[in-house]
Amino acid sequence: MKKLYKNLIQLLSSGENVVLATIFHSAGSAPRSAGAKMIIRADGSIIGTVGGGRLEAETIELAKQVRDNRRSLIQPFDLTGSDAAGAGMICGGSGEILLEYIAAANSDNQQIYEAVLSTMDKAQKAWLITELTGQPANGPERQQCLVRQDGSVVGNFQCEPEFMEKLSGGPAKISIHADARDGRSFIVEPIRTTGVVYLFGAGHVSQQIARLTDMVGFATVVIDDRPDFANRERFPLCEIVVVDNFACVSDFPINQDSYLVIVTRGHLHDSVVLEQALQTEAAYIGMIGSKKKRADLFALLQTKGFSPAKLAQVHSPIGIDIYAETPAEIAVSIVAELIKVRAEREKCAAQG
Repeated sequence: MKKLYKNLIQLLSSGENVVLATIFHSAGSAPRSAGAKMIIRADGSIIGTVGGGRLEAETIELAKQVRDNRRSLIQPFDLTGSDAAGAGMICGGSGEILLEYIAAANSDNQQIYEAVLSTMDKAQKAWLITELTGQPANGPERQQCLVRQDGSVVGNFQCEPEFMEKLSGGPAKISIHADARDGRSFIVEPIRTTGVVYLFGAGHVSQQIARLTDMVGFATVVIDDRPDFANRERFPLCEIVVVDNFACVSDFPINQDSYLVIVTRGHLHDSVVLEQALQTEAAYIGMIGSKKKRADLFALLQTKGFSPAKLAQVHSPIGIDIYAETPAEIAVSIVAELIKVRAEREKCAAQG
């Protein structure tokens, strides 16, 4: 998401008007979850995705209307039956997409998105609030602001402070959603460094982990050398990368917002991934396995120059101890640990 905002700022800085599409409600097996974004440029090229297939093609086409009218548009979608098949989906899904006309000439736009990016860089929290007014037949007009955690506001937004506080409270702290108060309609989007989970291994545990990471706001990348396991059918909401082998960690943009979960099908693959992972600045490295497996692997890595202090940063056995046994239970324990680490990072950032 940071990359998308960086691109958006660059386009506005160069004087280019764009259309920004955001899924703000989804249900069922929608191709992307709420909060997914895509920039549509004047030439029809895109940055980001709302899921591909028919939904994405129709969004690109609608963007022409938004650009011509210079007015935002809310479009419901319902991908069932033949529509779902056309989108390459296993099941149908429904939701709504907001298409916003973002004018480069309006300096508020760039200021707001620069503040969004700054918030994410600092691992802080804020809420992007977009008001939609006007007659439905003419499409909604738009005013927008960013409310920081300390209550300060970026952008020109006509609203009572108490009203703003209510909008950025409650459900707004959890997920993007629509709200209506006193005849005014809003979309409230939490801004936070959600983090990217890299799942090394596409087995049954990974499949369960991926369902949960999407629900709690992590972007998820699934990596495996077996296309029969790493595919859209098994992981409909994730980015999927099929590799030749697991000596591939350096191929990914691992940074302080990255969470590496090592759940491959064997100790040898786990060892290959872990050795590479320890050379990154990932916020979290976790490896599935027993205490004996960990001890044997750590002893090997110490012979390769990794210090006990460095190895102590690895979460292994992985997950919070809840006596988990099934793949689903193990996934719950792992994702709970990811949430805990992310929350601790946000707390440290808030305290300066």
